Amino acid sequence: MEHTNNVMDINKILDEARALKCSDLHFTAGLPPIVRQHGSLRKLSGYQDCTEPIIVNIINQITSIKHKSQISKGLDTDFSYTSATGFRHRVNVYRQRGYHAVAIRLLSDEIPTLSDLNLPATLGEFAMRPRGLVLVTGPTGSGKSTTLAAMIDHINRQKSCHIITVEDPIEYVHTHKQAMVNQREIGADVDSFAGSLRAALREDPDVILVGEMRDFETINAAVTAAETGHLVLSTLHTTGAADTINRIIDVYPPHSQGQIRSQLAGNIVGIISQTLVPTLDGKGRCAAMEILCRTDAVGAQIREGKIYQIPSTIATGKKEGMFTLDQDLARLVRMGKIAEEVGRERCQDPTEFKRYLEGGM
Repeated sequence: MEHTNNVMDINKILDEARALKCSDLHFTAGLPPIVRQHGSLRKLSGYQDCTEPIIVNIINQITSIKHKSQISKGLDTDFSYTSATGFRHRVNVYRQRGYHAVAIRLLSDEIPTLSDLNLPATLGEFAMRPRGLVLVTGPTGSGKSTTLAAMIDHINRQKSCHIITVEDPIEYVHTHKQAMVNQREIGADVDSFAGSLRAALREDPDVILVGEMRDFETINAAVTAAETGHLVLSTLHTTGAADTINRIIDVYPPHSQGQIRSQLAGNIVGIISQTLVPTLDGKGRCAAMEILCRTDAVGAQIREGKIYQIPSTIATGKKEGMFTLDQDLARLVRMGKIAEEVGRERCQDPTEFKRYLEGGM
């Protein structure tokens, strides 16, 4: 049955999208509501195409006066929205071709454990380190926030310590378990990642989660915090450990690059690069990863600027808990988790992938 007036009930649509295990919901002129389910976009059945009045009505159902005034100035606006059934969402309102459009990320109230996500034990070991820098990297929508939430939860269950998170916006809400967890949101509680990181050092934390290392100031503050005896977890939009290390070094002016190389060499705990791949049963997605663990060899490669050697160190570092993306994709194919063609599409080196597939690791 089609709903043919200018009103769509946002709470009802969000509940439908959640029941279908969708990650995102979109409203854009000329299409019915669109959902992302298991990584693919599809139309939500039973709805008419959205018009500008329908979208404006949707926006009015979910915004505060402050956000309405930002939207009326034509600004892209980010905020969080809690639905009638108590679920949290991350919302972005933007304009396209003169019309309003809305993108909504459905956030989960359940924080999955590392074992729920079938993540390697190495991530739990990284989380329990007393100090240093742990980075989770990958493109947008690759599950970085979920992996980090599971790692923070792992610490929260096992260690009596003070965890401070700085997020934009807060995605997973952590309750105090063994640890005390204080979560700060950019905009609502604090102005910027870099400023809040500097302030965090005066708030007696043991663990600091920085939602994203976006700029020089944030990267510099995160490295300093890791160096002064804190465990710092953060994300970057890079692919692979070598690319991540190069990105951090490149943010520094040439005369400081020697110093940041030696700081990273001493403070990096590990880099997890991940991507989400569709599972063979068609019911969801699973993470394929590359993991770098800091060893003396890795430290020396970073310090001496021989970053290009890191991929082969990862490929041969199985006993330290390291593996490449191609090794992990081959493992997922052998376990029957993902299709071989999916592995071939996502791998970095088809020849290596084939070798791992045939000969094991």
